[in-house]
Amino acid sequence: MTDVSVRDAELPGRLLAVERDVLVPMLRERSEADFARPVAACPGWSVRDVVAHCSSALMRVVESRFEEGVFSPECNDRDIAERSAWSDAQVVDELERGMTEAGPVIAEAGGVLDGVALGEWVHAGDVRDALGLPGAYGGAGLPHALALLARVTWERDRLPLHADLDDVDEPLKLGGLSQVRTPARFIGDSATLVRLYAGRPVAGAEYELAGAEEGELNIFG
Repeated sequence: MTDVSVRDAELPGRLLAVERDVLVPMLRERSEADFARPVAACPGWSVRDVVAHCSSALMRVVESRFEEGVFSPECNDRDIAERSAWSDAQVVDELERGMTEAGPVIAEAGGVLDGVALGEWVHAGDVRDALGLPGAYGGAGLPHALALLARVTWERDRLPLHADLDDVDEPLKLGGLSQVRTPARFIGDSATLVRLYAGRPVAGAEYELAGAEEGELNIFG
């Protein structure tokens, strides 16, 4: 099992690159109507809005634009509005560039931006889910995402949790070490675990969670 106390600086970039190579070609094949579909995980946003948010957030990382209030709901809405006159193809082009160029910047940031890469991967799952595409909160990037999730929850000293995953051979340990409590336990599939940590709906999913409430796991809320 990977030692999460040792940061793999290239991990966020690998996650973004793997997802880019699958998601971007999928998006280029979608219609204007597909881009207008609502995204259940992001109320009020369409597929296009989520893609525009992801592309703008990554370009902020690439260009080191971190003014006060960056990544706040108001900032996100402004970034999306600034791209309202762009074609869908232009938004996807920017997303591809961001997913390509942000990795090295995140690697050099020492860990403070690792959560951005994980959040962008989760949003890619939101888009896949809205479009009915395979691999939502899973796919080729899942091993990298789980490793990054373990690292981020360790860095943020979140509650300890032991996850026995149906689709992964080894158990996953998440959270920090300073928490004076018995580790919570999760049994289920990886996509459901990711949904819980990302605050996404899990209605209909079969899983067991003991020793913690669902809301305690959310790292983005």
